[in-house]
Amino acid sequence: MKINSKIFYGILIIALPIATFFWGIKIAENKAYGPERILELQNKEALANLGTADFGAFWKAWNIINEKYVDNDKTDTQTKVWGAIKGLSESLGDPYTNFLPPQETALFEENIKGNFGGVGMEVDIRENTLIVVSPLKDTPAERAGIRAGDNILAIDDKNTAGLSINDAVSLIRGEIGTSVKLTIFRDGKEETFDINVKRETIKIPTIRTELRPDGIYVIRLFNFSAISPDEFRKALREFIQKGEDKMILDLRGNPGGFLQAAVDIASWFLPAGKVIVTEDYARKGEDVVHRSLGYNIFNDKLKLVILLDQGSASASEILAGALSEHGVATLVGAQTFGKGSVQELVDITDQTSLKVTVAKWLTPTGKSISEGGIIPDIEVEVTREELDAGRDSQLEKAAEILLQ
Repeated sequence: MKINSKIFYGILIIALPIATFFWGIKIAENKAYGPERILELQNKEALANLGTADFGAFWKAWNIINEKYVDNDKTDTQTKVWGAIKGLSESLGDPYTNFLPPQETALFEENIKGNFGGVGMEVDIRENTLIVVSPLKDTPAERAGIRAGDNILAIDDKNTAGLSINDAVSLIRGEIGTSVKLTIFRDGKEETFDINVKRETIKIPTIRTELRPDGIYVIRLFNFSAISPDEFRKALREFIQKGEDKMILDLRGNPGGFLQAAVDIASWFLPAGKVIVTEDYARKGEDVVHRSLGYNIFNDKLKLVILLDQGSASASEILAGALSEHGVATLVGAQTFGKGSVQELVDITDQTSLKVTVAKWLTPTGKSISEGGIIPDIEVEVTREELDAGRDSQLEKAAEILLQ
């Protein structure tokens, strides 16, 4: 399974593209061998890649724990193995490379289904700090006042420093109807504060449309789910039937989703063959270039502005970067989150899995999305005072550009 960076993961909602990848292919090639022979081949490959690593220290520590730890009888051997693999993945220093033991694997699979109990926000880790990428529209997190960029310092008084995304998600989620206390630090505030959020069944919104009195058609896309391409196509049909030529595509707070959804949507605006995004494997494998499918129904007749903010991540950044660099859209708003890596989900056992970063997303001109995200052509910050007053200066600026 290949994950378009958070493609909602590390989050309280997830939508992931599924693909057979390296590990599954490796096993399939060895179907003629028995389990012992496959294990022998895999161990030989692993030993060949060890280099000068000294595993004596690992086994010494293992034996000391087994011999001396006072409560050793309370922890089974398999749990220690899971812990060792988890430590191995954490040693890479990449917040998106995680080992998922049985409980977390089950949570992950539940998230893929799309509806679940939670608070409705995407979280990520930056500089060892748990940060809110974006609260989802009409969810408990949004209604409680959580904002993109909030730092979550504690979950029910448990310090989040050092927690993996998976651990944080497990703590935030819980029984529907119960509450979770989040301790928040927010830029502009001198002190931390607590927000209590009541857990609900989270239903992922997809798209909303509006034809403004000034003739500007607004598409608000909340995520890139499996149904987003079809919903977007319906919105385009409505736009064309209205006979207008000015559009605002609002990707603010959109944390991403299926890569293929982003490719499909971009294809409505780009000629066939134009590069949308490249998976850069840094010499670990052949780069994969995703190109427009060439629906390209607008040509040069469309005036398009894309709205972005700190909560725009992953597939949002892919779409915005492609349409901007090909000269199709003007970008307005704030710098995006910068989630530009590709994860591969590998089954370790039938109950455990490993999510490992295998590549980075590059825009058509070769810019790494992970390095600074996407910077709008016209930067406009929205203050809380404006929002409280019902004013949206980013939307106003987008409309001003289209009406000029």
